[in-house]
This record gives sequence, structure tokens and C-alpha cells, in this order.
Amino acid sequence: MSVQMELHKIIISEMQEQQIIVLKEVDGDRKFPIVIGNPEAYAIERRLKGNVHPRPLTHDLLASVVESMGGTIERIEINNLQEHTFYARIHIRQDGHVIKVDSRPSDAIALGVALTKSVDFIASPLRCRGGPAIAWSTDHPTS
Repeated sequence: MSVQMELHKIIISEMQEQQIIVLKEVDGDRKFPIVIGNPEAYAIERRLKGNVHPRPLTHDLLASVVESMGGTIERIEINNLQEHTFYARIHIRQDGHVIKVDSRPSDAIALGVALTKSVDFIASPLRCRGGPAIAWSTDHPTS
């Protein structure tokens, strides 16, 4: 069972090498923090604030490549947790087929906010040592 989530906030500390994004359950109060790197945090923040760079940056380039090849991002799934590291899968629909691409959640979310249309972020239930870990999904990322 997936839990639909939205991007709730991004926490950037210029004194740290890692930043935090917080996903929040759409129909509830649970929150889910993910530690991400500076480049991804700044890419997400820049896009959420509507700051468009004059030349395409990495996530903008990837979004453009997917769209130029006739693909659309169907959903982004946070699908695994191993040794304190989350994994994601980007589902790209092209010519009636779905291509699943391995990704870091931070890159997948940055790609999602780089697109002008909404993307569903779907998460599969994950298992970690000692019991289940909840992974999340989101559509319409917002700040």
C-alpha cells in the first residue's frame, strides 16, 4: 500500500554539506525526512521559487531529454531502503511502454519539480531491520 505524500518543506543550512527535505502525508499528519546533498537541495529550492537559470542545469536537462524523446514522467517511486540509504525509481512512459530508471530520491524529486506539469511520487512500503519503514509518495510538489 502506497502513502501519497507532498513535498512539505526543504531545510537548507549553508553551514552543512547535507540538507533535508520533508515529505508530508497528503491525507494525514505523518512526515518523512530525507537527507539530500547540496546540489539537489538548491535545484529543488530554485525550481520551487520559480528561479529559472538561463542555461539548463542537470535536472532541467534530464527533464528536457525525457520530453524531447516523447516520454513523460508517470511517477516517481521511493522503493527501497538499504543501510540507511533510500532508493527511488523513475517511471517514464514512452510509446505506450513504461521504463523504470533507478535514481536517488533527491534526484527524482528534483526532476519532478523541474517538470512544468505535476508528477505522482509513489512509494512502496519498505522493510528495514526491526520492522516496516514507511516510504511515501507525492504529487504536486510544493514548498
